[in-house]
Amino acid sequence: MMASAATDPGNDAAPRTGEGALRLLLVDDHPLFREALASAIALAFPGAELHEADGIRGACEILDRHPAIDLTLLDLTMQGVAGFDGLVTIRTRFPRVPILIVSGLEEPRIMHEAVRHGAAGFVPKAVDKATLTRAISEVLGGALFMPADRAAPPAPARPSSKKAPLAERVARLTPQQMRVLTMIRQGKLNKQIAHELQVGDSTVKAHVSEILRKLEVISRTQIVIETAYLDFDQTGGGF
Repeated sequence: MMASAATDPGNDAAPRTGEGALRLLLVDDHPLFREALASAIALAFPGAELHEADGIRGACEILDRHPAIDLTLLDLTMQGVAGFDGLVTIRTRFPRVPILIVSGLEEPRIMHEAVRHGAAGFVPKAVDKATLTRAISEVLGGALFMPADRAAPPAPARPSSKKAPLAERVARLTPQQMRVLTMIRQGKLNKQIAHELQVGDSTVKAHVSEILRKLEVISRTQIVIETAYLDFDQTGGGF
């Protein structure tokens, strides 16, 4: 019935009326929560084809193999994932697939910042099954879902700048540049990045140059400062 991070279910799922099979990807590093989420979805959407991943790498592998997936349900706080990096990575590599955040984080500022970085909706893990079902249905229908009792009015904007919003600038990066950006934010040097990506130093330098250009900054230090707003504890006043 369910797919692990390494395996996927067959293609014989029952179809939705008039729309074909509903295909969902659940991304969370807690097996018990994935199981509970899968059970709730199976009750609400009988015959849905469910895929599971316990991390961003596994999610990307599944999305590569199954381009017809309709919706990704993503937890923000997974081991090895900093701030909104996981959301931005999936959104950059697979812009066609909407992402519904299902997270234990419930602060309105984080919800709004997640939407700024490309999420199609946000559902706290504490919501009931009816709310989860409505969120999935609305996002699949092209709407943006935010819990009415958790939504907050926009906070004051940051000081005006000639630069495009951070989310827009980050969206310009290619998937490989996103990987390099993540490693820069982790404090890794070019040689370390080259080793992990199995590419030459010159290739990494080229990626860093493009990242600087696309983010409209002039140094690695500015990269780290600018992208600090990808972290949850830096999102106050940022929407």
